[in-house]
Amino acid sequence: MGIEDYGGGQTPRADVLVVTTNDVPGYQVTQVIGEVFGLTVRSRHLGSQIGAGLKSMVGGELKGLTKTLVETRNQAMERLVEQARARGANAVLMMRFDVSEAADVGTEVCAYGTAAVISNS
Repeated sequence: MGIEDYGGGQTPRADVLVVTTNDVPGYQVTQVIGEVFGLTVRSRHLGSQIGAGLKSMVGGELKGLTKTLVETRNQAMERLVEQARARGANAVLMMRFDVSEAADVGTEVCAYGTAAVISNS
């Protein structure tokens, strides 16, 4: 995996802007639509779990689990954007991730924020 496989984020021409800030410089919030979220739960496959167990004995990055978590976060973001778009938003403000274990069988990732309509000031 190259460095581009370890990240996420939006394409430069995204129709729904997602930011972690309360506002967007140069834009005015004209409507607050409300909370939106994207949720996904992923289980770990057996090979990944065995590899992680062996790697934990000697130390180092668990690349298989890292890749799975990146994919999971990106999927949660895609679902967040889909929900915001469906509700008429062109921005999601104060976006955050919440990650937790789901009944010891997988990882739950929730991307959430405030859907809004913004315009150039």
